Amino acid sequence: MQEEFDYVIVGAGAAGCILADRLTACGRHSVLLLEAGGEGRDFWIPIPAGFSRLLVDPRFNWRFETTPEPNTLDRVIAVPRGKGLGGSTLINGMIYVRGQPADYDRWQSLGADGWGWRDVEPYFRKLERYAGGGEARGHEGPMHLTQVAERHALADALLAAAAQAGQPFNPDYNGPSQEGFGYYQVLQHRGRRWSVVDGYLNRARRRPNLSVRTGAHVLRVDLDENGRRCVGVTYRRGAADVRVRARAEVVLAAGAVQSPQLLELSGIGDPRVLASIGVPPRHALPAVGENYIDHFCTRMNWRVKDARTLNELTRGWRLGLAVSEYFARRTGILTLGTGLVFGFARSRPELPAPDVQYFFMHASYANAAERRLDRLPGMTLGVAQLRPRSAGSIHARSADPFSGPDIRPNFLDAEEDQESLIGGMRLARRIMGQPAMARYVEREISPGTATRTRAQWLRFARENGQTIYHPIGTCRMGADASAVVDPRLRVHGIAGLRVVDASVIPAMVSGNTQAAVMMVAEKGADLILADGAG
Repeated sequence: MQEEFDYVIVGAGAAGCILADRLTACGRHSVLLLEAGGEGRDFWIPIPAGFSRLLVDPRFNWRFETTPEPNTLDRVIAVPRGKGLGGSTLINGMIYVRGQPADYDRWQSLGADGWGWRDVEPYFRKLERYAGGGEARGHEGPMHLTQVAERHALADALLAAAAQAGQPFNPDYNGPSQEGFGYYQVLQHRGRRWSVVDGYLNRARRRPNLSVRTGAHVLRVDLDENGRRCVGVTYRRGAADVRVRARAEVVLAAGAVQSPQLLELSGIGDPRVLASIGVPPRHALPAVGENYIDHFCTRMNWRVKDARTLNELTRGWRLGLAVSEYFARRTGILTLGTGLVFGFARSRPELPAPDVQYFFMHASYANAAERRLDRLPGMTLGVAQLRPRSAGSIHARSADPFSGPDIRPNFLDAEEDQESLIGGMRLARRIMGQPAMARYVEREISPGTATRTRAQWLRFARENGQTIYHPIGTCRMGADASAVVDPRLRVHGIAGLRVVDASVIPAMVSGNTQAAVMMVAEKGADLILADGAG
């Protein structure tokens, strides 16, 4: 079977849905959007607190895992990635962080010309419909964005404790300055999750020039005889293999885990990797799958006294009350995602900008990977280094397109990463030790007050840290030999093929990555349309 479209987009996550909307808006181009998952419909998807169920649901999560590595004591670490229309915006914690302007200026210094802060800031405004004020923010975009509405005595106490520890209060970390503590901003509207399906894809699907195929697993991108131009893709849907011709371009938007894997399955990558999986090389591009960077987070827990936490409020009759409140008023604990209070701080006072991020919740996990809460009252302060320098790789494990890739994060390899994370954990303990928290802290559960030396802190991080699901960099943009795409997101050496997703990001942004990915897709769509017009 064969079909033909102007543009073929592979992957319907955050980037793919935005591209589908922007490329069809003018009505001149026919676009096919391919998604291996389904329609992304489930009772829990619009309910913010449903993330804890969806993150372990194989219908909506690819449930990838890392290959055991000595840096994390040979543990297998979950790497969730969204599956279905909307991708990870269906299952994530909804937290929205632009990052620091210096992050994007660094992209430019690494060879991503045209991606400095002044270039990308208008695209953040373009996508935002922020319910708060501020001239620096967008208020008319398709993505509804609001501050977390829920409040709790423990959260208020944490903000007071942070102030006692010398940390400023910040009403808008996406505004003029990121530093400080306050309440997170989330992609929600009237108490419901607001995904890219809600913001972009639903309106795009009303246009006759967009075709959407779910259950369509792309097997490879197809190149011409010389291997110099991409002419389409081949995907499997049910028992049928379908070949699609792209008159203009194929755009990979499968994410930092699957875009490099798909390139390698198509014979595009490091010849040594391709030989190891038995794929004939079509185009040598050694950087494919390299430069994998992710945020690594430790979770420090405290046993709570004199307050009820989510550990108790999500059980039995109290959960029933919470469900009733949510469906009656769209308020209460079911509107919560993965973070209530944020913190962006410097682990060492001499640093020019924050290098650690905090996630506070009045809850504690018995098992973080499985999202199982403790039964006794607890609270958690997650600690992540903002801009890790440790880099790993993601490569195809075999020639089987239905087999997950080999994911090697190489967490905590760089000494700078170790120092920032340890400094961040020490600061977290200092904040929790302030007078404002004394009424509520019964004891530190993990790592426990016996952990004091650098070696002990590092051991705790290696034993307990997890990714917080922000993979980037595996198809890095730039002009040098270690880049996969150029600053216009075109794959080096192959016409008619681009990558527009988290994999092109050359260096980590200071915070959760979904805002940056949406910005990349908005700017990428403009680049595609401009080149097409030319």
